[in-house]
Amino acid sequence: MNISKQHRAPIYEALKAYKDKRIVSFDVPGHKQGRGNRDLTGFLGEACLSVDVNSMKPLDNLSNPVGVIKEAEELAADAFGAANVFFMVNGTSSAVQAMVLSSVGRGDKIIMPRNVHRSAINALILSGAIPVYVNPGINARLGIPLGMSAEDVERAIEKNPDAKAVLVNNPTYYGVCSDLKRIVRSAHNAGMRVLVDEAHGTHFYFGENMPVSAMAAGADMSAVSMHKTGGSLTQSSFLLCADSVNAGYVRQIINITQTTSASYLLLSSLDISRRNLALNGTEIFKKVCGFAEYTRSEINKIGGFYAFGRELIDGGAFYDFDDTKLSIHTRDTGLAGIEVYDILRDEYGIQIEFGDIGNMLAIISVGDRSLELERLISSLSEIKRLYSKEPVGMLENEYISPRVVLSPQEAFYSSKRSVALKDAVGEVSGEFIMCYPPGIPILAPGERVTAEAVEYILYAKEKGCFMTGTEDAKIENIKVVEELK
Repeated sequence: MNISKQHRAPIYEALKAYKDKRIVSFDVPGHKQGRGNRDLTGFLGEACLSVDVNSMKPLDNLSNPVGVIKEAEELAADAFGAANVFFMVNGTSSAVQAMVLSSVGRGDKIIMPRNVHRSAINALILSGAIPVYVNPGINARLGIPLGMSAEDVERAIEKNPDAKAVLVNNPTYYGVCSDLKRIVRSAHNAGMRVLVDEAHGTHFYFGENMPVSAMAAGADMSAVSMHKTGGSLTQSSFLLCADSVNAGYVRQIINITQTTSASYLLLSSLDISRRNLALNGTEIFKKVCGFAEYTRSEINKIGGFYAFGRELIDGGAFYDFDDTKLSIHTRDTGLAGIEVYDILRDEYGIQIEFGDIGNMLAIISVGDRSLELERLISSLSEIKRLYSKEPVGMLENEYISPRVVLSPQEAFYSSKRSVALKDAVGEVSGEFIMCYPPGIPILAPGERVTAEAVEYILYAKEKGCFMTGTEDAKIENIKVVEELK
């Protein structure tokens, strides 16, 4: 990284220059620097609305950047050690989809873990590619899906030598990392591209003693969610590409689905946040790791809750761990993760990232303060005292092995009928069902509905998980594929 260049923020600088010129606007957006919507200006602020502007020559155009956006993307590439970086304003979901759509087409195989974000399977629906699922490892105590072991990926490559790509979650939502270097080496030896969903790993590029980043491991493409741990505005993201990838073609793929009216609020937040990480990232993430380690240690002194970490590293599916993640196992208290999530929010005014049936995740960042961490620790101690019970009748596993019958595209676009969820066992799902967050499908289009999946869905609903994916907003019915020919 050329640190002398990283002091620049071209989009931010261009927006400041535009604002100083007091340009008379006869273009969109119609609020005209906030003057046309005083309620919005009062809520978001005049400074924000004054730079919510349209693409124009001095500000460049995201669809085909030749000016300040191009400069900002080049600076991001330098900061992240990539050949090319694309600014994404449709969320990291669009970055994941661009990786898949630019790597595989209809009928092509792609090797991937089943515990992927819904955006990856949505990309299969769009592309017509065929997933070759590798079941992630499972930690028996925690019940959570881990990463993919390198051995399992190598077996999948050996059995499917015609596959075009391998997609890896690194890290998982819980902070678990795979042996990315070995997976990249094995895939490349077989002529396959490696795509990394690195949504929760922005800090790997800037922190010390972090798990290896996708670009450092030699991956071809990576989707990096800057807004999650990098400090940019929600919905802003980077797509990183190595020099093995045709950047012009990737831009074409991105432009199929990404908006032509890119928000300069999002673009400038990416630009400013990249500068901040490049200049201060090492110090920032050292502080974050210290926060997380202290909180993890204090929670483990409470008993009942288990804030897990590097002690679970096994060299396989739990190859490495992201120390910034505060992942907490709750089942030993007799409470589901989602139940603790709800109690923290409703009774203690604490909002964490998500809870599922046995675990929960609190995101720790440089924006946190010691006092707030102490409040979380003391609240969990009180919750254990007031609400804990014997863990009787609780589900023990977060991961259900899929039984794939049809490709996601074929199932999604097939003729379907609606049946009650409780009567759907044995049918082939034509739609998704998932808890959100984390957005990992319990069922995806083309998969056999099993009694185990239905039991999990009903249990998750009972415990209060937010369910989504089906046409039926109440998740009482599911669309299944009409009788297969």
